[in-house]
Amino acid sequence: MSETRIDFRKTKFLISAPDIAHLNEYLPGDTGVEIAFAGRSNAGKSSALNALTDQKSLARTSKTPGRTQLINVFELEENRRLVDLPGYGFAKVPLALKNKWQKALGEYLQERACLSGVVVLMDIRHPLKDLDLQMIEWAVLSEIPVLALLTKSDKLAQNVKMKTVNAVRKELAEYGDWVKVEPFSSTKGTGKPKVLGILNEWCNPSWLTEAEAEQASQEQAEQE
Repeated sequence: MSETRIDFRKTKFLISAPDIAHLNEYLPGDTGVEIAFAGRSNAGKSSALNALTDQKSLARTSKTPGRTQLINVFELEENRRLVDLPGYGFAKVPLALKNKWQKALGEYLQERACLSGVVVLMDIRHPLKDLDLQMIEWAVLSEIPVLALLTKSDKLAQNVKMKTVNAVRKELAEYGDWVKVEPFSSTKGTGKPKVLGILNEWCNPSWLTEAEAEQASQEQAEQE
């Protein structure tokens, strides 16, 4: 069966929700495939989402880290979604608000059955902070593949960039094939084709493509 190629440029905003209860209320069930984008509040999540979808304002960017306070859901196509999770670890927000975001983040990651992959974004100049490592470890223990995306790679010289990438790969080697590590630049487009290839693979698990093929076959039979 040929793999479905997702046109990420057609990604559209679907819904914002403060927690998983509201997410379940407005989305058509915990079905299909979702890929979560998670990272510290200054890791460049919004910029990465905009760059990967070739849209300047799909995800809101801000000079003030920590603006993403909600779970923001974007639809790629039927049964396939991207989820921008609240940024974690930024100190300059009230403690009560930070705890609220952390609760929403934890509930989503623990309870969302259709979660098929997690992109953990880290500033390449400051990778593998404690919360990043916790996120990666949690995903692997839950048998969810991880893409450790080292953002803002244009900020480093090529030799320093590759040295950092290799050091992070070595640090995460214990997780085997569960974790991939790639450099990325939202402004230069570095790493974009490789990242889109990984996301496309995650969007097309065999169980989903087989179910879609069976449904299409049934619909065709009904029309004959």
